Amino acid sequence: MAFSAKIIQPLSLLSPRSDNKTNNINNLSSPFVGSINKLRLSTPIISSCRTHFGSVAAVKSDVIKDSKKPKSDTSSNLLITKEEGLEVYEDMILGRAFEDMCAQMYYRGKMFGFVHLYNGQEAVSSGFIKLLKKEDSVVSTYRDHVHALSKGVPASQVMSELFGKATGCCRGQGGSMHMFSKEHNVLGGFAFIGEGIPVATGAAFTSKYRREVLKEADCDHVTMAFFGDGTCNNGQFFECLNMAALWKLPIIFVVENNLWAIGMSHLRATSDPQIWKKGPAFGMPGVHVDGMDVLKVREVAKEAVGRARRGEGPTLIECETYRFRGHSLADPDELRDPAEKAHYAARDPITSLKKYMVDNKLATEAELKDIEKKIDEVIEEAVEFAEESPAPSRSQLLENVFADPKGFGIGPDGKYRCEDPKFTEGTAQV
Repeated sequence: MAFSAKIIQPLSLLSPRSDNKTNNINNLSSPFVGSINKLRLSTPIISSCRTHFGSVAAVKSDVIKDSKKPKSDTSSNLLITKEEGLEVYEDMILGRAFEDMCAQMYYRGKMFGFVHLYNGQEAVSSGFIKLLKKEDSVVSTYRDHVHALSKGVPASQVMSELFGKATGCCRGQGGSMHMFSKEHNVLGGFAFIGEGIPVATGAAFTSKYRREVLKEADCDHVTMAFFGDGTCNNGQFFECLNMAALWKLPIIFVVENNLWAIGMSHLRATSDPQIWKKGPAFGMPGVHVDGMDVLKVREVAKEAVGRARRGEGPTLIECETYRFRGHSLADPDELRDPAEKAHYAARDPITSLKKYMVDNKLATEAELKDIEKKIDEVIEEAVEFAEESPAPSRSQLLENVFADPKGFGIGPDGKYRCEDPKFTEGTAQV
């Protein structure tokens, strides 16, 4: 089943056209939603989707057409139910409030090393992860706190991990950039860009193997791999797209394109800044979506998750978003244009969802305020829990570093090889 044209085409996500009816493609502004820079295109934008194995349908975008928001004057046109809206709003508020508290704790000396915050990008995490089942897997980057929260890892465990305490989700050994939870199928945050994509591809292969080889008919688990625009020129990205498409793996590659790879503008760093176009090159749908609009993100995510569960293969989704803080809390954030930052700040995804829900009578101001108060209490409790938790014991230092603490492996009998008298036989001369 193919993506519908209205989803795969980026026409609703382009900057509005000018009044020039000649529609000179070279005079169009950047296809990135909020970019204040100009991107000159030599050819019309083409978006492609896989319709069935072995064929690709290409659809030319009507790049000159004004974007129109879906009507929402009747309940049949609403993009989300009240229950879904409240769940997503609570998750986004949790992510924002948690990261704001992290900043406070970092500057008070409670956290160490690099801490990368997610403020501004909440629509991506909530829009995708809240559609998953517990058995589905998520693989993240160094900006991983909110992904873990969206997948269900308790805020107290995430905060304790950031404090380096034994009650953290990794017992204090992972820290900010390495959130992991076997219980919630959070397969890790990865500090080096691109590292997590092969892990996610392997997880998706596991799902397919269990279903097709081990005949576990109910295993329709999917995997989501989150990574940024700076990763998309790396080798692992291309290799895993190829394998995922070749084997039709149940995986969604989610590019959180916040337009900046630390201090390098995305528009300067890649020959073709439209990352979504790399999907069709490998025979999978490529989708560009407004990552500051959680409702648009959910619409695309639903179809991608459905495809993966049905065994129709992977999807590459480029979410254009923006971080409201520097690359990390050690970054003074002096390189980005203040006008660009102000532009995106005015498109705050939480404010947008709140307005949609109130305007469409899905929730009252009081109901949303209650959620915000609830989350404030959750965050305060998480900090108290982390403060009071014990530090890891010294005996934990080398755990999870070597499979065998003695370094020589364990034999079939379960004993250390180095304790076998014959272990060094014949090696005396070496």
